[in-house]
Amino acid sequence: MPGGETADRDYVRHPGSVAVAAVDDAGRVLLLRQYRHPVQRLLWELPAGIRDVPGEPLVDCAARELAEEAGYRAATWHTLVDLYTSPGMSDERIRVFLARDLERIPDEENTYVRHHEEIDMPVEWVPLDEAVEKALAGMIHNSPAIAGILAAYAASSDDYKGLRAASAPEA
Repeated sequence: MPGGETADRDYVRHPGSVAVAAVDDAGRVLLLRQYRHPVQRLLWELPAGIRDVPGEPLVDCAARELAEEAGYRAATWHTLVDLYTSPGMSDERIRVFLARDLERIPDEENTYVRHHEEIDMPVEWVPLDEAVEKALAGMIHNSPAIAGILAAYAASSDDYKGLRAASAPEA
């Protein structure tokens, strides 16, 4: 610290996460309603999950989460944004992907069994411009969802050109 002082800090070590802004051909973004106990409320969120498979490419983790939580797969993937969710108390880093060219996975092909809060997690398609309005009006509180929605909206104005590859290295 300045002046040679020492300061104690408590923080959470985290393996990292991914989130998916899935945007369909009608310009709607896929959102979930998920209960979060620390804030004791249902939040609007993107499909997301922890990087819990060692060595798994980030885009594969994102594809797995999209399938598990929402029952969709995507043919086209790009990196939207990288962010630290709460750098004052955690080293969690999250990559938000853009998923397009979406297809519903038939129930007989999706073998994932939902657990805990995932059991009651509805999937809703919201027009991207309405999702932006919800974020700016304070109706969406989840930081990766806000970042992903705003980044997808910004990228849509240029027909999603110039985005980083899904396999882009982490900076």
